Amino acid sequence: MVVVVQRVQSAAVTVAGETVGQIGRGYLLLVGISKDDTAVEVQRQVAQVSKVRLMEDVDGKMGLSIKDTAGAVLAVSQFTLLADFAKGNRPSFNNAAKPDVAKPLFDLFVQQLSTELGQPIPTGVFGADMQVSLVNDGPVTVVLY
Repeated sequence: MVVVVQRVQSAAVTVAGETVGQIGRGYLLLVGISKDDTAVEVQRQVAQVSKVRLMEDVDGKMGLSIKDTAGAVLAVSQFTLLADFAKGNRPSFNNAAKPDVAKPLFDLFVQQLSTELGQPIPTGVFGADMQVSLVNDGPVTVVLY
């Protein structure tokens, strides 16, 4: 499982011209589910996302977690994070979970993170062609494996 965390001032995801999820200050999460992931990995990533300190404290340092600040979170499933270029310039997605495995794990990730943070987590539409817009804050972008 790969989670790209972008600290944002705002973010939104649109499908077929309709905004399906949006947030103000917080994290935009791009979530890639691998074929080897399980509910155990989901729980590990939920804990990591909720605890990682990327939000600014009073000294302007990255000393606070999203939980500390009650910031918002927008989660978008993105299988392309599992791209493998080992055999050339065209990506292989053999390491990405198939939709029938990935969707339930992504839904579990969103549900558990929502419970952990005590707030709803807006998402994109699994498997849809989505347009994601954001105002990266910092910019701060990290990859959690």
